[in-house]
Order: sequence, then C-alpha cells, then structure tokens
Amino acid sequence: MLSKYLWSSAFALVGAALAALPVGNPAWAGPPADAFGLFESIPVPPTGSNNTAGGLYSFDISWVDQAAHRYYLADRSNNTVDIVNTTTNTLIARLGTGTFAGFTGANSTSGPNGVATSGHCLFVTDSPSRVASYDTTPALPMFVNAVFTDTSIPRDPTRADELAVDPLHSLILAINNTPTPPLNAPYGTFISFNPATCGLTQPASPGVDRVVFNAATGFGAATNGAEQPLWDPGTGKFYLSIPQISGVGPNGAVFRIDPISKSVDSSYPVRFCSPAGLTKGPNDDVLVGCNTIWDTTGGLWTGNADRNTNTAAPIQVILNVRTRDQFRVGGVGVGDEVWFNSEDGNYYTASSGSPLVPNAITPARPPLGTALAAPTLTAQGAAILGVIDANHGQLLQLVPTFNVPAVVAPDTDVHPAGTAHSVAADGQFGLVYVPLAANNVYPDCTTGCIAVYKRGASEQPIEVVFPPP
Repeated sequence: MLSKYLWSSAFALVGAALAALPVGNPAWAGPPADAFGLFESIPVPPTGSNNTAGGLYSFDISWVDQAAHRYYLADRSNNTVDIVNTTTNTLIARLGTGTFAGFTGANSTSGPNGVATSGHCLFVTDSPSRVASYDTTPALPMFVNAVFTDTSIPRDPTRADELAVDPLHSLILAINNTPTPPLNAPYGTFISFNPATCGLTQPASPGVDRVVFNAATGFGAATNGAEQPLWDPGTGKFYLSIPQISGVGPNGAVFRIDPISKSVDSSYPVRFCSPAGLTKGPNDDVLVGCNTIWDTTGGLWTGNADRNTNTAAPIQVILNVRTRDQFRVGGVGVGDEVWFNSEDGNYYTASSGSPLVPNAITPARPPLGTALAAPTLTAQGAAILGVIDANHGQLLQLVPTFNVPAVVAPDTDVHPAGTAHSVAADGQFGLVYVPLAANNVYPDCTTGCIAVYKRGASEQPIEVVFPPP
C-alpha cells in the first residue's frame, strides 16, 4: 500500500498568524475564522518549447473570465498561455505554444505578457510589439489574427506589455513599457477589434493611434516605464499606472486617457509608491499597486544593506478617480498585478517582495569608515498575497506565497528568478490564483504550479501520498 501523511501547510499556518489586525493595532487577537489559506496547487508541466531549465520560472499577467470560469496565464517559460478550468481547477489547454517570443533573457523582449478577455475574445500581448487575438468559443480557443503596436519597419523589438479592453468602443489599449529610439518614452497603442469575430484591425499611423507618455502629455514624462492600464465604464476612460514622473523618484502618477481623443487628459499624482498594478474597485475607486518600498523619512528602504535605521513604510493606494481622494493602506509589500473581486469586496495583491525579509543578500560588514558593497539582489524573500477590504481600506491578511532565486551560469540548469507577482480571482467560487515558479516546497509544484487560495483552507491539511518502500 502507498503510505500517506497530512501536509498541514506551514504557509497556511503562518498566513493565519500574519492575518493581521488593522494597521496600528498592537494587540494580537488570533487568526480570523475566515482566513485565506492554500487550497490546492495546479501543476504546470513543461512544454517542448520550455527554455528555462524545464520549469515555470518566467511568467507575467493572469486573468479570470468570470462568465466562462477560465483562468489564463501568460507563461513565458513554456512559450504558451496556460488555461485552467476554475470549476475543476485543472489545466485544460496550452494556447499558442511555440508561437510567442518565449523567455528571451530580458523582460523587455519576452512574451506572452498581458492577457484580457472581452466576451468570447481573448487578447494576448507579445514581443516584438505584437498583440494576438483568439476566439474562445471552440473547446480549444482558435487563433484569429495578430497586429503590431509599431507600424514602422523594422518594428520596435520590445514587447507589447499590459493591456486593457474598452468593450463600449471595441478598443484595446496596449502598452509598450520600454523606451526605445526614436521615441525614447513608453507609449500606448489603440487597437480596434470586432466583437463578433474577435478580429483586430492593424493600428493606423503612430500619429493617429498612439499616445506617447513624454513631456508632451502636459503632465510630465514617464521616465521609468509604464505599467497596468484599465478601462473604467463609469467614467468611460482608460487609466494607466506610471511609476515615475519626470525623473523624480518618489513622484509617480495615474494617467487618465480619453479613448476618443486618444490622449492623456488628466493626471493623479501618487507619491512614495512607484505605481504598477491597477484594478477597478467599488464605486469610483481603483487600487494602485505599489512597486517600491520607501522608508518613513521618504528615502528608498534598503533593509540593513546600508545600515539604514529608518523603518519601512510599504503601502498600496486606493484612489477615487472622481474626487481624486487617496487612501493609503499600510503593510503590504511591493508587487505587480492587483485584482478586485466584486463578489467578496476584497482587493488582492501579488506582492513579490515585502519588508518581512529583505529581498537582498547583505554583504559582509566592512571595517568602520569603509564603504559597504552594494547588496546582491535575488528573487528570494518574503512573497505575500495581500488581502484588503476594498470598502474600508483595511488590510485583512498577509498570506505567504513563494519566490525562487535565479540560477546562473556556470550551473547547467540556468533559469531566471521566479517571483510571485501575478494574481487573479474567480469571484463566484471564492478562489484566488497565484502562479509560483518551480519549487519543492508547495505540493505538485516541482515544475511550477498555480497556487489556489480560499477562505478557511488554512484548516484543511493537504494529503500527500508516498510510494511504497
């Protein structure tokens, strides 16, 4: 007989312990009864196109189609889009395998990157400056066509990164986040699609279908890339996270972009955040996911790497796009994608770094008076799934996830760092999905997996089966 034991997840238990109280409350009241914990892990096996040591290490944005109960992950390691049936939590298809850029060794030229749906249409961004469309009506989604965000020849070699869909005007806003000559600034491209066929129309000349995030916006230039866009049906506008404005480190913004004039028509300054993720919340709120931790004096927080005695001040920002009011939620570390679940009224953050453990290897301390060497950055560190009450701006829980440090030459199984920075949720089933790089800590994750979190799952041990001796 096969022998068994019950794997009571240390992560789930620590997650309950970290389920913190409201920020500023020093008392410990124990974990909430409805704390999130690890529910199960969906294994992601390598494809024949995998070029990262046979495992999932490089991936980007994920998305859940709430009506169809399908989860999509931009899987660059395996050069595919992974599709999960969220009613059964099974990997049911790999889409477009081998047709994307895959992992090239640099984020700026890898793909696929962004995924989003509108009706039965799935849109995927890629490199070089490419957006592909699929019809999800067939059991296996069917490729329709692809267009390019750069109409010049040779094309911009960098990736079309994250995207947002305006179903009212059948319009996509796709972001090229890496400045390249001759623009030397990130830019967005407006792409029309046919909602019946999912076909994309190649954008017109750059002067017509492009908005460049340089000083000509009138609100400052994006000098450190451009991140997640979103479409807000309430205001009829696109919004876009801008990490840095005009070279001033603490100064970021959210740009408002009009789909008719195809220009930036307003800006919401967001300081000490480096805006990255962006998701539409209740009423007129959006959650701005921050990608830099500052300290309490307004400097970059570096842990103990430079003997910094100032306390970390990690935040996420809730922004009302009508009143322009901002509310800072403290305690959640830096990350990329954020998600709003309208069914439970929570924001979720995929925070790949946090002040719980510095994301660096601190060099040996030199003699006093001698300069300290720069820390060696790795992907290792405390990664967390943040749970925020969207209506009250209250941090409910920090659930540990997992990062995997890079392996570099001369090791033979070279792979990039894998960070838990992507998150999406199926609202009806109350399931939150966080893809994890290949590791031997989570069950069914030795080649990579999609970890599934659920309320009360911290009380459910996971059964592990051993082979006979």
